[in-house]
Amino acid sequence: MHTRRSARTGPVFAGMVLAAALAVTGCGAAGGGSASSADKAATPGAENARPGAADGVASGAGGAKSTNPSKATGTSVPAGSHIIRTASLTLQVKDVPKALDSARTAAVDAGGYVGNETTTRDGGGRERTRAVLRVPTDRYDAVLSSLEGTGKVVERTAKAEDVTDQVVDVESRVKSQRASVARVRKLMDQATKLSDVVSLEGELSTRESDLDALLAQQASLKDRTSLATITLSLSETPLKDAAKKSDAPGFVDALTGGWDAFVTMLRWIAVVFGVVLPFLLSAGLLLALWLRLARTGQPRRPGTEAAPASAGSLPVAPPVREEGGDED
Repeated sequence: MHTRRSARTGPVFAGMVLAAALAVTGCGAAGGGSASSADKAATPGAENARPGAADGVASGAGGAKSTNPSKATGTSVPAGSHIIRTASLTLQVKDVPKALDSARTAAVDAGGYVGNETTTRDGGGRERTRAVLRVPTDRYDAVLSSLEGTGKVVERTAKAEDVTDQVVDVESRVKSQRASVARVRKLMDQATKLSDVVSLEGELSTRESDLDALLAQQASLKDRTSLATITLSLSETPLKDAAKKSDAPGFVDALTGGWDAFVTMLRWIAVVFGVVLPFLLSAGLLLALWLRLARTGQPRRPGTEAAPASAGSLPVAPPVREEGGDED
Protein backbone atom coordinates (compact mmCIF):
# COMPACT_ATOMS: atom_id res chain seq x y z
CA MET A 1 0.00 0.00 0.00
CA HIS A 2 2.82 2.41 0.82
CA THR A 3 4.50 1.63 -2.49
CA ARG A 4 1.36 2.39 -4.53
CA ARG A 5 0.81 5.72 -2.75
CA SER A 6 4.44 6.68 -3.39
CA ALA A 7 4.03 5.71 -7.02
CA ARG A 8 0.91 7.91 -7.30
CA THR A 9 2.29 10.91 -5.42
CA GLY A 10 5.51 10.89 -7.47
CA PRO A 11 3.89 12.03 -10.74
CA VAL A 12 1.77 14.59 -8.88
CA PHE A 13 4.82 16.04 -7.17
CA ALA A 14 6.69 16.12 -10.46
CA GLY A 15 3.80 18.01 -12.07
CA MET A 16 3.76 20.54 -9.27
CA VAL A 17 7.50 21.09 -9.59
CA LEU A 18 7.14 21.55 -13.36
CA ALA A 19 4.33 24.08 -12.91
CA ALA A 20 6.38 26.00 -10.36
CA ALA A 21 9.33 26.00 -12.73
CA LEU A 22 7.18 27.33 -15.54
CA ALA A 23 5.79 30.06 -13.27
CA VAL A 24 9.28 31.09 -12.20
CA THR A 25 10.39 31.12 -15.83
CA GLY A 26 7.42 33.32 -16.78
CA CYS A 27 8.15 35.76 -13.98
CA GLY A 28 11.78 35.88 -14.99
CA ALA A 29 10.81 36.57 -18.60
CA ALA A 30 8.43 39.31 -17.49
CA GLY A 31 11.11 40.82 -15.28
CA GLY A 32 13.58 40.63 -18.13
CA GLY A 33 11.06 42.30 -20.43
CA SER A 34 10.47 45.04 -17.90
CA ALA A 35 14.18 45.51 -17.45
CA SER A 36 14.72 45.64 -21.19
CA SER A 37 11.85 48.13 -21.53
CA ALA A 38 13.33 50.26 -18.80
CA ASP A 39 16.71 50.08 -20.51
CA LYS A 40 15.12 51.13 -23.77
CA ALA A 41 13.31 54.01 -22.06
CA ALA A 42 16.54 55.13 -20.43
CA THR A 43 18.61 54.72 -23.58
CA PRO A 44 16.99 57.60 -25.59
CA GLY A 45 17.62 59.93 -22.66
CA ALA A 46 21.29 58.99 -22.69
CA GLU A 47 21.42 59.26 -26.46
CA ASN A 48 19.71 62.65 -26.32
CA ALA A 49 22.09 63.81 -23.60
CA ARG A 50 25.12 62.82 -25.66
CA PRO A 51 24.21 64.89 -28.75
CA GLY A 52 23.36 67.78 -26.44
CA ALA A 53 26.81 67.56 -24.88
CA ALA A 54 28.33 67.22 -28.33
CA ASP A 55 26.46 70.32 -29.43
CA GLY A 56 27.74 72.21 -26.41
CA VAL A 57 31.31 71.20 -27.27
CA ALA A 58 30.77 72.04 -30.93
CA SER A 59 29.40 75.48 -30.11
CA GLY A 60 32.37 76.09 -27.82
CA ALA A 61 34.81 74.90 -30.49
CA GLY A 62 33.34 76.86 -33.38
CA GLY A 63 29.96 75.37 -34.30
CA ALA A 64 27.38 78.14 -34.83
CA LYS A 65 24.36 75.98 -35.62
CA SER A 66 22.52 73.42 -33.51
CA THR A 67 20.43 70.75 -35.20
CA ASN A 68 19.39 68.72 -32.17
CA PRO A 69 15.60 68.41 -32.44
CA SER A 70 15.04 66.95 -28.99
CA LYS A 71 16.98 69.77 -27.34
CA ALA A 72 15.11 72.44 -29.28
CA THR A 73 11.81 70.84 -28.45
CA GLY A 74 12.58 70.62 -24.79
CA THR A 75 13.70 74.24 -24.37
CA SER A 76 12.09 76.29 -27.15
CA VAL A 77 8.60 74.92 -27.74
CA PRO A 78 6.08 76.97 -25.68
CA ALA A 79 3.23 75.47 -23.75
CA GLY A 80 0.55 76.77 -26.16
CA SER A 81 0.30 77.48 -29.84
CA HIS A 82 1.26 80.80 -31.39
CA ILE A 83 -1.51 82.10 -33.66
CA ILE A 84 -1.79 85.40 -35.53
CA ARG A 85 -5.44 86.51 -35.54
CA THR A 86 -6.75 89.28 -37.78
CA ALA A 87 -10.25 90.49 -38.62
CA SER A 88 -11.90 93.08 -40.86
CA LEU A 89 -15.29 94.49 -39.86
CA THR A 90 -17.46 96.96 -41.81
CA LEU A 91 -20.44 98.51 -40.02
CA GLN A 92 -23.21 100.99 -40.83
CA VAL A 93 -24.06 103.15 -37.82
CA LYS A 94 -26.27 106.17 -37.15
CA ASP A 95 -23.54 108.19 -35.44
CA VAL A 96 -19.96 107.53 -36.54
CA PRO A 97 -18.17 109.53 -33.78
CA LYS A 98 -20.22 107.81 -31.08
CA ALA A 99 -19.53 104.36 -32.53
CA LEU A 100 -15.82 105.19 -32.78
CA ASP A 101 -15.72 106.22 -29.12
CA SER A 102 -17.37 102.92 -28.20
CA ALA A 103 -14.75 101.02 -30.20
CA ARG A 104 -11.93 102.92 -28.48
CA THR A 105 -13.40 102.15 -25.08
CA ALA A 106 -13.76 98.44 -25.90
CA ALA A 107 -10.15 98.21 -27.09
CA VAL A 108 -8.70 100.07 -24.09
CA ASP A 109 -10.80 98.13 -21.58
CA ALA A 110 -9.52 94.90 -23.10
CA GLY A 111 -5.92 95.99 -22.59
CA GLY A 112 -5.27 97.09 -26.17
CA TYR A 113 -5.08 100.34 -28.06
CA VAL A 114 -6.22 102.11 -31.24
CA GLY A 115 -3.60 102.30 -33.99
CA ASN A 116 -4.08 104.10 -37.29
CA GLU A 117 -7.28 106.12 -37.70
CA THR A 118 -8.64 107.85 -40.82
CA THR A 119 -11.85 109.92 -41.20
CA THR A 120 -13.28 111.14 -44.54
CA ARG A 121 -16.57 112.38 -46.03
CA ASP A 122 -18.12 111.18 -49.27
CA GLY A 123 -19.95 113.25 -51.89
CA GLY A 124 -23.20 113.12 -49.92
CA GLY A 125 -21.59 114.52 -46.78
CA ARG A 126 -21.68 111.20 -44.92
CA GLU A 127 -18.78 110.52 -42.58
CA ARG A 128 -16.58 107.45 -42.97
CA THR A 129 -13.96 106.29 -40.46
CA ARG A 130 -11.38 103.52 -40.61
CA ALA A 131 -9.52 102.48 -37.43
CA VAL A 132 -7.08 99.69 -36.59
CA LEU A 133 -7.57 98.14 -33.14
CA ARG A 134 -4.92 96.01 -31.38
CA VAL A 135 -6.32 93.83 -28.59
CA PRO A 136 -4.93 90.85 -26.64
CA THR A 137 -5.65 87.53 -28.29
CA ASP A 138 -7.52 86.21 -25.26
CA ARG A 139 -9.99 89.14 -25.52
CA TYR A 140 -10.22 89.07 -29.31
CA ASP A 141 -13.58 87.28 -29.56
CA ALA A 142 -15.20 89.41 -26.85
CA VAL A 143 -14.10 92.69 -28.45
CA LEU A 144 -15.20 91.54 -31.90
CA SER A 145 -18.65 90.60 -30.60
CA SER A 146 -18.94 93.95 -28.84
CA LEU A 147 -18.10 95.82 -32.04
CA GLU A 148 -20.64 93.85 -34.06
CA GLY A 149 -23.39 95.03 -31.71
CA THR A 150 -22.60 98.69 -32.45
CA GLY A 151 -24.39 98.79 -35.82
CA LYS A 152 -25.40 96.84 -38.91
CA VAL A 153 -22.75 94.41 -40.12
CA VAL A 154 -22.04 94.95 -43.81
CA GLU A 155 -18.94 92.76 -44.13
CA ARG A 156 -16.95 90.59 -41.73
CA THR A 157 -13.82 88.56 -42.37
CA ALA A 158 -11.60 86.75 -39.87
CA LYS A 159 -8.30 84.94 -40.31
CA ALA A 160 -6.13 82.80 -38.01
CA GLU A 161 -2.58 81.80 -38.94
CA ASP A 162 -0.63 79.26 -36.89
CA VAL A 163 3.04 80.30 -36.69
CA THR A 164 4.13 78.00 -33.87
CA ASP A 165 6.76 76.27 -36.00
CA GLN A 166 8.12 79.61 -37.14
CA VAL A 167 8.34 80.92 -33.57
CA VAL A 168 10.17 77.79 -32.41
CA ASP A 169 12.57 77.96 -35.35
CA VAL A 170 13.39 81.62 -34.75
CA GLU A 171 13.96 81.07 -31.03
CA SER A 172 16.32 78.18 -31.75
CA ARG A 173 18.25 80.22 -34.31
CA VAL A 174 18.52 83.14 -31.90
CA LYS A 175 20.07 80.91 -29.24
CA SER A 176 22.52 79.40 -31.70
CA GLN A 177 23.46 82.80 -33.08
CA ARG A 178 24.04 84.21 -29.60
CA ALA A 179 26.35 81.30 -28.81
CA SER A 180 28.19 81.92 -32.07
CA VAL A 181 28.64 85.61 -31.27
CA ALA A 182 29.93 84.76 -27.80
CA ARG A 183 32.44 82.32 -29.28
CA VAL A 184 33.78 84.89 -31.74
CA ARG A 185 34.16 87.44 -28.95
CA LYS A 186 36.06 84.89 -26.88
CA LEU A 187 38.38 84.20 -29.80
CA MET A 188 38.95 87.95 -30.20
CA ASP A 189 40.01 88.16 -26.56
CA GLN A 190 42.49 85.35 -27.15
CA ALA A 191 43.82 86.66 -30.49
CA THR A 192 47.36 88.10 -30.49
CA LYS A 193 47.94 88.90 -34.18
CA LEU A 194 46.50 91.98 -35.80
CA SER A 195 45.38 90.04 -38.87
CA ASP A 196 43.43 87.62 -36.69
CA VAL A 197 41.78 90.50 -34.84
CA VAL A 198 40.73 92.18 -38.09
CA SER A 199 39.34 88.93 -39.49
CA LEU A 200 37.45 88.18 -36.29
CA GLU A 201 36.01 91.70 -36.18
CA GLY A 202 34.52 91.22 -39.65
CA GLU A 203 33.10 87.85 -38.67
CA LEU A 204 31.69 89.30 -35.45
CA SER A 205 30.01 92.15 -37.34
CA THR A 206 28.36 89.69 -39.74
CA ARG A 207 27.09 87.43 -36.98
CA GLU A 208 25.81 90.33 -34.89
CA SER A 209 23.91 91.63 -37.93
CA ASP A 210 22.32 88.22 -38.41
CA LEU A 211 21.45 88.13 -34.72
CA ASP A 212 19.79 91.56 -34.90
CA ALA A 213 17.68 90.42 -37.87
CA LEU A 214 16.58 87.32 -35.97
CA LEU A 215 15.74 89.38 -32.89
CA ALA A 216 13.64 91.77 -34.99
CA GLN A 217 11.79 88.83 -36.53
CA GLN A 218 11.24 87.36 -33.08
CA ALA A 219 9.86 90.66 -31.76
CA SER A 220 7.51 90.97 -34.73
CA LEU A 221 6.18 87.45 -34.20
CA LYS A 222 5.70 88.12 -30.50
CA ASP A 223 3.78 91.32 -31.20
CA ARG A 224 1.51 89.74 -33.81
CA THR A 225 0.79 86.63 -31.75
CA SER A 226 0.17 88.44 -28.46
CA LEU A 227 -2.07 91.16 -29.96
CA ALA A 228 -4.83 90.52 -32.50
CA THR A 229 -5.54 93.10 -35.21
CA ILE A 230 -9.09 94.29 -35.98
CA THR A 231 -9.62 96.69 -38.90
CA LEU A 232 -12.88 98.55 -38.25
CA SER A 233 -14.69 100.57 -40.96
CA LEU A 234 -17.63 102.76 -39.93
CA SER A 235 -20.07 104.61 -42.22
CA GLU A 236 -23.28 106.51 -41.61
CA THR A 237 -26.55 104.83 -42.53
CA PRO A 238 -28.20 106.74 -45.43
CA LEU A 239 -31.75 106.60 -44.04
CA LYS A 240 -33.23 109.59 -45.95
CA ASP A 241 -31.56 108.69 -49.20
CA ALA A 242 -32.73 105.11 -48.89
CA ALA A 243 -36.33 106.27 -48.31
CA LYS A 244 -36.22 108.54 -51.36
CA LYS A 245 -34.82 105.80 -53.55
CA SER A 246 -37.38 103.28 -52.38
CA ASP A 247 -40.44 105.54 -53.03
CA ALA A 248 -41.75 105.79 -56.62
CA PRO A 249 -41.75 109.35 -58.10
CA GLY A 250 -45.16 111.12 -58.09
CA PHE A 251 -46.73 114.26 -59.62
CA VAL A 252 -45.23 116.56 -56.99
CA ASP A 253 -41.79 115.03 -57.54
CA ALA A 254 -42.15 115.49 -61.30
CA LEU A 255 -43.36 119.09 -60.86
CA THR A 256 -40.50 119.85 -58.52
CA GLY A 257 -38.03 118.32 -60.89
CA GLY A 258 -39.44 120.26 -63.85
CA TRP A 259 -39.40 123.54 -61.95
CA ASP A 260 -35.82 122.91 -60.86
CA ALA A 261 -34.87 122.23 -64.47
CA PHE A 262 -36.65 125.40 -65.65
CA VAL A 263 -34.96 127.55 -63.02
CA THR A 264 -31.65 125.98 -63.86
CA MET A 265 -32.18 126.74 -67.55
CA LEU A 266 -33.03 130.41 -66.80
CA ARG A 267 -30.01 130.65 -64.57
CA TRP A 268 -27.74 129.35 -67.29
CA ILE A 269 -29.32 131.68 -69.87
CA ALA A 270 -28.69 134.62 -67.56
CA VAL A 271 -25.14 133.46 -67.05
CA VAL A 272 -24.54 133.16 -70.79
CA PHE A 273 -26.13 136.58 -71.43
CA GLY A 274 -23.98 138.12 -68.71
CA VAL A 275 -20.90 136.61 -70.30
CA VAL A 276 -21.79 137.76 -73.84
CA LEU A 277 -23.11 141.27 -72.94
CA PRO A 278 -19.69 142.97 -72.60
CA PHE A 279 -18.66 141.62 -75.98
CA LEU A 280 -21.93 142.84 -77.59
CA LEU A 281 -21.51 146.35 -76.16
CA SER A 282 -17.92 146.53 -77.30
CA ALA A 283 -18.88 145.32 -80.78
CA GLY A 284 -21.70 147.93 -81.00
CA LEU A 285 -19.41 150.79 -80.03
CA LEU A 286 -16.79 149.71 -82.52
CA LEU A 287 -19.41 149.44 -85.28
CA ALA A 288 -20.82 152.94 -84.58
CA LEU A 289 -17.34 154.45 -84.56
CA TRP A 290 -16.47 152.76 -87.82
CA LEU A 291 -19.65 154.05 -89.52
CA ARG A 292 -18.96 157.58 -88.33
CA LEU A 293 -15.44 157.51 -89.61
CA ALA A 294 -16.59 156.07 -92.91
CA ARG A 295 -19.06 158.95 -93.45
CA THR A 296 -16.62 161.74 -92.58
CA GLY A 297 -13.87 160.37 -94.73
CA GLN A 298 -16.00 159.91 -97.92
CA PRO A 299 -14.92 162.43 -100.85
CA ARG A 300 -17.50 165.05 -102.14
CA ARG A 301 -18.76 165.10 -105.77
CA PRO A 302 -18.44 168.54 -107.66
CA GLY A 303 -21.87 168.65 -109.42
CA THR A 304 -23.97 167.61 -106.49
CA GLU A 305 -23.54 170.72 -104.31
CA ALA A 306 -23.37 173.42 -107.19
CA ALA A 307 -26.58 172.31 -108.80
CA PRO A 308 -28.93 173.85 -106.26
CA ALA A 309 -27.14 177.24 -106.33
CA SER A 310 -27.19 177.55 -110.16
CA ALA A 311 -30.76 176.48 -110.33
CA GLY A 312 -31.82 179.70 -108.63
CA SER A 313 -29.79 182.06 -110.97
CA LEU A 314 -30.86 180.82 -114.40
CA PRO A 315 -31.27 183.65 -117.03
CA VAL A 316 -34.80 184.69 -117.86
CA ALA A 317 -35.75 184.66 -121.54
CA PRO A 318 -36.92 188.05 -123.02
CA PRO A 319 -40.56 188.39 -124.00
CA VAL A 320 -41.41 187.61 -127.58
CA ARG A 321 -42.81 190.44 -129.65
CA GLU A 322 -45.78 190.01 -132.04
CA GLU A 323 -45.15 190.69 -135.76
CA GLY A 324 -48.33 192.61 -136.33
CA GLY A 325 -47.43 195.31 -133.88
CA ASP A 326 -44.16 196.02 -135.53
CA GLU A 327 -45.72 196.67 -138.93
CA ASP A 328 -47.93 199.36 -137.53
